[in-house]
Amino acid sequence: MKDIRLGIIGGGQLGKMMAQVAQRMGLSVWVLDPYEACPASFVADHTIVGSFQDEKAIRDLASHCTVTTYDIEHISTEAIKKIEQEGHQFAPSPELLALIQDKGLQKDFLSRKGIPMPRFQLMDEIKREEIQRFGLPCVQKTRKGGYDGRGVHVIRGDKDFERAFPKDFLLEELVSIEKELGIMVARNREGSVVTYPLTEMVFDERANICDMVIAPARVPKEVEKQAQQIAIACVEALQGVGIFGVELFLSTDGRILYNEIAPRPHNSGHYTIEACETSQFEQHIRAVLNLPLGSPRLVSPAVMFNLLGEPGHEGSPIIEGFEEALSVPGLAFHFYRKPTTKPFRKMGHITITAPTLEEALDRAMSIRQKIRILSEDV
Repeated sequence: MKDIRLGIIGGGQLGKMMAQVAQRMGLSVWVLDPYEACPASFVADHTIVGSFQDEKAIRDLASHCTVTTYDIEHISTEAIKKIEQEGHQFAPSPELLALIQDKGLQKDFLSRKGIPMPRFQLMDEIKREEIQRFGLPCVQKTRKGGYDGRGVHVIRGDKDFERAFPKDFLLEELVSIEKELGIMVARNREGSVVTYPLTEMVFDERANICDMVIAPARVPKEVEKQAQQIAIACVEALQGVGIFGVELFLSTDGRILYNEIAPRPHNSGHYTIEACETSQFEQHIRAVLNLPLGSPRLVSPAVMFNLLGEPGHEGSPIIEGFEEALSVPGLAFHFYRKPTTKPFRKMGHITITAPTLEEALDRAMSIRQKIRILSEDV
C-alpha cells in the first residue's frame, strides 16, 4: 500500500472517530477546522486552522492529501468545485454536497427519482393563505443550515406564525409517526453498495435531537427490506461515494417515507463501532478511497445513547456517573473532548452491546439516568 493521506474538512466528533480509524489503518490524517483544539486535533497528524468557507485553507488541506472528505455539510462547495478542477480529489462530490445542503433541492431531486416522502412545497416567504391552503398542521424547515434539531418548526395555528422562519423554507405535511428509522448505506467509486441494519431513532423532544439508537429496529422484516430498498435508491440516485445516513419515517398507517440524508458518518451509525464487523467510519474511508467495502453484519444487538449537555450548564464539562457507567457489562464509553458543554450539545455517546436487544435496552435504561454532563461554571 502506498502512502495515503486522508483530508477531513471538519474536526468535530465525526472527524475524530474517522481519524482514529484512519490511523489504525496506517493512513496519515490532515484536518481543517476553525478551532485549533477541535476533537480531531488530538488524533490527526496535522491540523489546519481555518474556516469551512475559506478557499485558501481548503486548498492547503487538499494539496497535502490523496483524497479529502467531510464530517460536516456546511462548507463552501464553490471552493471545492474550483479546487477539484485543479486536480484534487474530493468525496462525496461537491455537486452532491451542494444538492444536500439545500433541503428544498434535495427533496425535489429525490422525489422526481420516485423516492416516497411526505407531501412538501417550497416557499420563498411567509404567505399565510398559501400555508393554510397547504394544510395545517404542517412542518416548516429551513432550506439551509438546519442541524441537530435546529431549523424545524411546527405550524399548528395562528400563534405559530409569530415564530415561523420568514423566508427560504419548505413546508412538509405533519406525518403521524410510529417510529423514526435510520439506515447507513455505503457506496464506493466502482458502485459497490452495502447497507447496515435498520435502526430505531428515539428523539429528545425538548431539542428535537436524536437521543438514542436501537439496533436492530423492532420492525417486521418487510419494513426492513423496504427501508433498505429506499435508502439504496437514494444513494444510487445521488451517485454517492462514501457512507450516507438515511433517515426515514414509519407512519402509523404503514408508509415508509424519506426524511433526509447525510453525506457522511452519522449519529445513528455510532453503534457500528462496537456492534458491526466494519464500523461506519472504516466503511466511509474504504468507500472514498475506492477500496473493497467491509462486511456491515451486526455481531451483537446494541443500544447507543448520546451524552448531551444538561440544560442550565455551560462551561468546562464534568461527567457525573462515569465510574458507575463503566461498571455496566458491554458498555463502551466515548467522550469527544469538546472543551465546553452547552445545553443539549453532543458531548459523547455510550454504546451497550448484549446477547439480546432486551438486555441491551435494560442496561441502557438503568445507566442513562445516572450519567450526566454538567459544567464547572454553573
